[in-house]
Amino acid sequence: MNDMPQVKVDALVVGGGIAGMQSALDLAGQGYQVAVVERQPSIGGKMIALSKVFPTLDCASCITTPKMSAVAHNEGIQLFTYSEVDDIETTGGSYVAHVTMKPRYVDEDTCTGCRKCEYACPIDVPDSFQMGMTAHRAIRVPFSTAVPQKAVLDIDNCLLCGKCETACPVEDCIDFGQQPRKVTIQADAIVLATGYETTSRGAKAEYGAGAFPNVIDGLMMERLLAPTGPYLHVLRPSDGREPESIAYVQCAGSRDLSLGVPYCSRVCCMYAVKQAMLLAGSLPLADITIYYMDIRTFGKGYEQFYQNAKAMGIEFVKGKVARVTEDEDRNPVVRVEVIDGESKIVERTHDLVVLSVGMLPGFDPAGTYGVPVAGDGFVACTSPNISPALTPRSGVFATGTATGPMDIVDSIQSAGAAASEAAAYLEELHAGALPAPAHETNGREKVMIHA
Repeated sequence: MNDMPQVKVDALVVGGGIAGMQSALDLAGQGYQVAVVERQPSIGGKMIALSKVFPTLDCASCITTPKMSAVAHNEGIQLFTYSEVDDIETTGGSYVAHVTMKPRYVDEDTCTGCRKCEYACPIDVPDSFQMGMTAHRAIRVPFSTAVPQKAVLDIDNCLLCGKCETACPVEDCIDFGQQPRKVTIQADAIVLATGYETTSRGAKAEYGAGAFPNVIDGLMMERLLAPTGPYLHVLRPSDGREPESIAYVQCAGSRDLSLGVPYCSRVCCMYAVKQAMLLAGSLPLADITIYYMDIRTFGKGYEQFYQNAKAMGIEFVKGKVARVTEDEDRNPVVRVEVIDGESKIVERTHDLVVLSVGMLPGFDPAGTYGVPVAGDGFVACTSPNISPALTPRSGVFATGTATGPMDIVDSIQSAGAAASEAAAYLEELHAGALPAPAHETNGREKVMIHA
């Protein structure tokens, strides 16, 4: 343990999505040294995979990529990608995080990101960035705007044929025997920006996702609409045909006790409306229908955005979808109880159905960081209406969708709040204004508490 590389910073940010990057940049801008630990091979989070953002319809990648570059080139920020925090302990009033840097099987210091290894590799693997709709090589740069632009090898699918090693112009850059590395990061404050996952599109068997190829989820549609998407056009996964009728099923992963997700995920209505508007531009002859229980347009300009969508001819049908089946041509058939006016049950056939899946916590921080979670699984904040970044543990703050479902605008605002709270805490700590830390046991480790 003592021979581990050690890094000392003022703040540790866990998560490299939009909230984590913004928190890191805000703290570094105030002169603090920051370490960012991200479990994926690249920072950027889920926002880098989106097509456009609502309600402005600005390019998501055009917003995210400069921020990723700013984080990578900021002298006050150290990046640890493809890494995970195993546990933390307290010592001398600081936190010490034990981090595992997973092997890329590529030397990060010498890799130039030329991608020659990728072109030489003969093995195709489903591409998670493209939501499994295309494939990538077993060794590859994660995506075109990845930060860092370093290759990573999927050793589980590698043949060890050596073609990538032969093609690589840098001697000894590819190392098939590379092992995980351990590093310790000492920090006075921690910002949790662990993000979210989406409810599984196959969670409700009655909606046919997973079984029916033309029933997809919202993130898959984001990739179909993105300029760097898998097909460079919106096509049906089953046969590559351009869809003429597209339907959205709202609340397909939220407000559902059977899934254990009783809460509203807030963003689903808005991203469905956004995608419908983009589809109307991309496929002007297509019929687009949104089946909804309630349309929740909660932010500034969101209601007008919704009204604009209706004015464009997008059909909004108030009703609860009971099930989705499939006809002999693999067209999804939606059975819905329409409750606008006279209640009736109808069946409609579409070429493509999109499930508006909801948000789940991306990580349970209770065991590792000693902060409690609320009944919904997100981080429990002590004063959500006054100081939304504060957790019950001194020196640990939470931001973005680690604290609950929210959109990009709120995530960025939350990140600024977390950085401000962390900076104020660090200022008091360094000035000696905080009392000496006491310790109590939570059953796993010693927890620092300020009386």
